This record gives sequence, structure tokens and C-alpha cells, in this order.
Amino acid sequence: MLISAFAFSQWAVLKSGTTYPLISVYFTDANNGYVVGGVGIILKTTDGGTNWIFQTSGTSNYITSVIFPSTNTGYAVGTLGTILKTTNGGTNWITQTSGTINSLYSVYFTDTNTGYAVGDTGTILKTTNGGIYWKSQTSGTINWLNSVYCTDANTAYAVGDTGTILKTTNGGTNWASQTSGTSDWFSSVFFTDTNTGYAVGESGIIIKTTNGGINWKALTITINNYYLFSVYFIDSNTGYAVGQSNTILKTTNGGMNWISQPNETGNLFLSVFFSDVDTGYVVGEPGVILKTTNGGSAFVKENLISESSYKLYPNPSNSTVNIVNNGALQKEMIVSIFNIQGEEVLSKTFNYKNSMDIDVSTLVNGIYMVKIQTEKGLAVKKLVIQ
Repeated sequence: MLISAFAFSQWAVLKSGTTYPLISVYFTDANNGYVVGGVGIILKTTDGGTNWIFQTSGTSNYITSVIFPSTNTGYAVGTLGTILKTTNGGTNWITQTSGTINSLYSVYFTDTNTGYAVGDTGTILKTTNGGIYWKSQTSGTINWLNSVYCTDANTAYAVGDTGTILKTTNGGTNWASQTSGTSDWFSSVFFTDTNTGYAVGESGIIIKTTNGGINWKALTITINNYYLFSVYFIDSNTGYAVGQSNTILKTTNGGMNWISQPNETGNLFLSVFFSDVDTGYVVGEPGVILKTTNGGSAFVKENLISESSYKLYPNPSNSTVNIVNNGALQKEMIVSIFNIQGEEVLSKTFNYKNSMDIDVSTLVNGIYMVKIQTEKGLAVKKLVIQ
């Protein structure tokens, strides 16, 4: 499923300035993002991750989850009932009264005022006034709850240990247990619409529902059995899951297949977030932050030559693509096209030509990578078929 000649993915290592675990990442736009983690760490970037600035959280407790329902208003939760709020983009963080000493592992807001936090021994808290008051809700379980996600103002899901999945349809007044079909621990839950959702966790398990949790089906994952800690989808088909042992998985078909994406650092990845369809971030330990600007697509590693040496047009295309060699005439040029799953779908060899036409009319709509191999080296171009 991977391109054998393409040795690594485009996940670049960013400098975080810490070796403490980084547990949660969230971006409000392409440039502004936040990472939280061990000993009260809150980092902020205003330049898409190039630089990270330490913010004053006012706590040494671990901060486990962060979310910004608006550009300047954000919330973070952590151990020993920690809840923090900022209304000025992180310049100041104010401690809120949670009413519990149980550790909180996940926070989700549907707007700047209404949000949920979940944690130890079935703890579920809700606020409707921006955290001035947090009310404890009856979850019906004593299991740890590790993640919460809302699909609208009244509908929310919480997942946790021993296969726990809870759902509310009335804003948390009642929480009903759903059948997950497993006793594995769940670490993260994410919904792409009101009916379609995913949960990931222990032993690399990934389950999916297409009917709002009435039924959950385990997806077949054969890559490894590493614990997965976070799942994130950018649309109905394309999603990512991260976990132990540098694990980054990607699907482009709604979870039917998952592709392992190689990367060069990190021991444990704890959170993944995408600010747009191509730009994503993964955080973990020790102090790891990774970034991709091409959706993690695999590129060639060895002997790359300048992309400007070749031009593809028209791009996007739906019939014929012309490849123009802007450099010296090559004896032989092998052009291979790969789909997003890393499968070669077309290959042609050209001799002594500066301009080549390739028929792509049989390719389905989508994003492809064009590998151009010559005696001088390799070039890779992105091709869109539509």
C-alpha cells in the first residue's frame, strides 16, 4: 500500500522548546495554534508552527485538552479538575472552578458559552455560560472518559475505558450507553457529520458508526496493534489516527483502508489536528511537534531535482497531461503516476524528448503524485484529475 521507492512522508519536525509530553493541539486558522501538555505547558504559534511561545497557564498540573470555539476564546482542561479559559488569544489564562478534583481529559465547546468536559470515574461537566459555572452530569458509569465530541448543541458522545461509549441527545440531561462491541479502551472520538463517527484506542482498534451510534463496526486494521490516542477527519473520507511507536495512519476512503505514514522522530503521538486539507500537526512526547503541508503524502527522498525542471499542464486535467522538460535533454525519462493510496496507476518511458503527452482519461477524480525519474535524479509533481 506504500510507495516502496518513496522513503518518507512530508512530516517536518518543529522546535517546541520542551521535552515534556505534548498532549493536545488546536489551530484557529492557518497561522495561530496552541499546544498543551505536561507541567502546565501551553505553547502558542502565530506563524504556522515556525516559532512557539510559552504562555503562562498558572498551573503545574498536566493540561490534557485544548479547544478554541472562537479566535480569541479558548478553554483547556487537565489533571485534578483543572479548567482554564482565555478570552484574548492566550495572553492570559484564568482558572475556572470545576467543582471536582477528578482529572479531566477532554473538552469540547459547541459555541463560546456551551461546552463539556469529561474525565475520571465517569465525570462529565457542562457549562452554558462560558465556564462561570460547571454543572456535574450523571453519566451512569464509573469508567474513565477520555474524549468528548459534539455534533450539535444537544448531541454529544463520550468514550472511555472498557469499551465505554455514551451519547446524549438532550444536552446532557441524560446519557445513554451504546454498544461498542469491545472491552478495549477508547482514547478519542470524532464525527464527520451527525451520523458518521469514529473512535480509536487500545490495540489499534478503530470503530465506525454511520447511524449515530446505534451500531458501531470495527474496521480491519492490519498495520500494527499499537495504541491509538487521537483521530481527526478533514472531510467525510480523509482522516488520520496517531499513537504509539511513531504511528501515523491515514485513510482516504472513510476508514476502509488505512495507510501508515513514515516519520523520523517521536516515541508517542498523542494528538492530531488539521488546519486545512493539506496542513496538519501531530504532537506527542518527548516534546514532539510535527507538521505536514501536503496531507502527509509520500515524496521521494533520494537525489531530488528541482520541481521547476518540469512543468505539467493542464493541471487540473481530465484527459491529457503534457510534461515539459525545462532542462537538458535526457536519454531516458520514466514517468510514473501514483494515487493517494500509494498505488502505481500508470507508467510510461520516454526517450530523448523535451515534451511528453500522457493520457490520463482513465484515472478517477482525485489527487495524484507524478514521479519523474531521469539519469539526473528524481522530481515529484502533484497532479489533480477532475
